Amino acid sequence: MRTYEEKKKALYDFMNTCIEEDICIAFSGGVDSSVLLQLARNCAEEKKRQSSIYAVTFHTMLHPSCDLEIAQKVAKEAGAIHKVLFVNELEQAEIRFNPKDRCYLCKKALFGKLKAYAEEKRVSCILEGTNEDDLHVYRPGLKAVKEMGVLSPLAMHGFTKEEVRRLAEELGVSVAKRPSTPCLATRLPYGAEIRPEILEKIAKAEEYLKKEGFPVVRLRLHGEIARVEIPKEHFGRFLKMQETLVPKLKAMGFRYLTLDMEGFRSGSMDEE
Repeated sequence: MRTYEEKKKALYDFMNTCIEEDICIAFSGGVDSSVLLQLARNCAEEKKRQSSIYAVTFHTMLHPSCDLEIAQKVAKEAGAIHKVLFVNELEQAEIRFNPKDRCYLCKKALFGKLKAYAEEKRVSCILEGTNEDDLHVYRPGLKAVKEMGVLSPLAMHGFTKEEVRRLAEELGVSVAKRPSTPCLATRLPYGAEIRPEILEKIAKAEEYLKKEGFPVVRLRLHGEIARVEIPKEHFGRFLKMQETLVPKLKAMGFRYLTLDMEGFRSGSMDEE
């Protein structure tokens, strides 16, 4: 098994090859894509390359608006050319009813737009931020990434999520400790209709809970039941604050509120 330093050297070598020409990076403003962006910038500067680095962010119906604001900030910090592409995934009926392959359909739509933009800029190298850990959970979107010919350098070189965060710290990436913010459709069961007003309500509730001191939170909606996932170590504080939290969340339109006793876990809607 390769060490962290061996993986890092291989990743740097790969990126040094990539920046010999212009590149596009699918850029969410999360830790993974921010590491790729900063690494590309550092390699270009070290090799004195004049290559253009395009950070391409998708402004979609399925992600909180704060994601776009963070992406704009981090792209500016890295000195990249930032391009925002608007995509309304819910225009496709097969996506709107949240099928089990929703992530595949979404990625295909998103990366289709990214490839078109890359072709317009005459860029052949397109990168995205999947890491090694993502390969071992249910991620149907990875099939679309491969079909589109988009490269995943972190996964290719065996970087786990923990190692990506370590590299982010070393590179001075401002979002190195930012929690993951997956697509809001993951808060709904498969087969449920994804409506913009529901997504907005969920995003608003999660943002409220984050401001109240729960930075890692998912609010999963099962009909009229809202299932709150937070790390178990935060249960005590959540329960102490329930007389404040519960009325506020109910005022947002959630009839029944539950605290998931298994605590926060990524991809809990996929457990079946």
